[in-house]
Amino acid sequence: MKRAYTFFTTSWMAKGHLKKISCLLLLFLFLTVSSCMNYWLDIVPDNVATLDHAFRDKTRAEQYLYSCYSYLPNCGREYSLAHFDDFIWTNARYGTGIDSWNYLILRDRNNADNPLLNYWSGGNGGSNLFEGIRDCNIFLERIDEPVDLQKFEKSRWSAEVKFLKAYYHFVLLQMYGPIPIVKENLPISADPEEVAVFREPVDDVFDYIVQLIDEAVPDLPLTIENKIAEMGRITQPIALAIKAKVLVTAASPLFNGNKDYQSMVDKRGVQLFNPVENPEKWKRATTACKNAIDTCLLAGHELYYFSSPKMSETTRQICQVSQILTDKWNPEHIWGNAMFESPYHAEWYVIPALASNHLLFTRGVIVPTLKAVEYFYSKNGVPIDEDLHYDYDNRFNLTNTKPEETLYVQPYTTTAKLHLNREPRFYGSIGFDKGWWYGVGRYNENDQWPINVKSGETSGPRSEDVFSLTGFYIKKLQNFYASFNNTSYSGVRWDFPVIRLADLYLLYAEALNETKDAPDNEVYEYIDLVRERAGLKGVVESWSRYSKISNKYQTKEGMREIIQHERGIELAFEEQRFWDLRRWGVAIEEFNGFVQGWYYRGEDDTEFYRVTNYDNITYTTRDIFWPIRKYDLTVNRNLIQNWGW
Repeated sequence: MKRAYTFFTTSWMAKGHLKKISCLLLLFLFLTVSSCMNYWLDIVPDNVATLDHAFRDKTRAEQYLYSCYSYLPNCGREYSLAHFDDFIWTNARYGTGIDSWNYLILRDRNNADNPLLNYWSGGNGGSNLFEGIRDCNIFLERIDEPVDLQKFEKSRWSAEVKFLKAYYHFVLLQMYGPIPIVKENLPISADPEEVAVFREPVDDVFDYIVQLIDEAVPDLPLTIENKIAEMGRITQPIALAIKAKVLVTAASPLFNGNKDYQSMVDKRGVQLFNPVENPEKWKRATTACKNAIDTCLLAGHELYYFSSPKMSETTRQICQVSQILTDKWNPEHIWGNAMFESPYHAEWYVIPALASNHLLFTRGVIVPTLKAVEYFYSKNGVPIDEDLHYDYDNRFNLTNTKPEETLYVQPYTTTAKLHLNREPRFYGSIGFDKGWWYGVGRYNENDQWPINVKSGETSGPRSEDVFSLTGFYIKKLQNFYASFNNTSYSGVRWDFPVIRLADLYLLYAEALNETKDAPDNEVYEYIDLVRERAGLKGVVESWSRYSKISNKYQTKEGMREIIQHERGIELAFEEQRFWDLRRWGVAIEEFNGFVQGWYYRGEDDTEFYRVTNYDNITYTTRDIFWPIRKYDLTVNRNLIQNWGW
């Protein structure tokens, strides 16, 4: 019996379970080291013939290729890695399973004994990404074996797997900071000292990720030709867009000159974080962003504009917000999650009951916080606390709605001033009391679903565990062409964007701003493209005319704040803000504090429209990087734990 050692373990590995790889079952027998535990760095199959079978021909090799894709973290699902941040919350009484893991992370419930969303060694909703990297290495080592595989296929598939290997390193890097670099699987003959690897400095990990992507790009296709069978597979635009995001992350304060972790030194005496800021990183990121944009445009990617002859411009702008996400494979999506099989699985967590026969098919428990609601701009395209014409101090007061506001709110009713005079993305993203919900069987803008959220009303609390904690709902994460009938919910399949063109434009604006002494038209151009699509004036005009800080856009610091705010709005509820706040070095400031909303039990206006505190979040430096499971540290003594765990 062969013996192999590692510092990575998973519960199912320890129990000797079989690993399921896509359509093909490859049997790997994981062997023991002291007692009956299995510790792996390399995939070393006990039955070599089984692995040989996996690369016997093109068909089987392609199945192994898909197995390399199978480790991609879920996105757009209720248990996604970055599903919860300060903009999104869930009912504390609802569930104790995977739907609440991210919620528990922000409630200081992570731990080093059995980490939540453990992507290091697998468990609690996280897949073992080091295992994914090892599968990628096996593929790259053995792809020459199938005799019926053409050269161009071999080159393309190898490039895809190199990118996936880079991406898995990047996900781990974002979560854990310094990680081991797994360039190749060690041979069976490797001794324990060889496999007891060290975590490497973050700069080295970033460089290796970029190196892999650069190696992959020339052999990737510019576009997907077979759209029915291959959408979601890696292209040059995907690889270059992710490279841009990788380099922007490397240049950001969390990884560029972060002094909070300057004492993080491993047992070799190697410093894992460089505490000295390097401005050249922003220049490198700027070049990568521009290259990615040029390639995306060449491939036909463009900002998505929803159109419908049946709608007014007002309703079109509102509906566009969700369709940017949910119009499947639209040209703005650079990379979409093709494994997002059923929108119902995610949508039912955000949709309220809009009629009595919806009650069986909706939960409406993953909801926006009051902070998210306030974050969207006024109709003048500036923050509501900066707008010269917005009654910010009285935003929680009640007012009567007017006929001319009919497409935004129900007419001749009472609602909070906070709900009025906001930008189109607000009305396309947020469902609020006395607002409208377009679609779900109603496609006449003069006959939309009314949203009535107070206790006893259709969209109000339904039971002790099914209600919107904050009194708001997320409209953005549902395709309005979905529908209900008396027995079921019929969803419209869509791909959740991992990265889209607006995201890339805003990354470029951010990188440009950081490389200049003061912002200029080049910086404004790319953020203004996003604002124009949203129905807003450009940064210069909006701040000059409507902001109390009329010169804010003229300084690097002010423009940095504007760009960050724009990202928060444009990408709200898309699993980007969690990573953005961390890389900007402001997660502790932003995550800490009260989770607020209206009083969801209120039965009338006076009761309901009271700002209520529901949770008080404590988020510390310790929480920035995930803990490595303590058991894994006992297996490999060369690893050190992240700070605070």
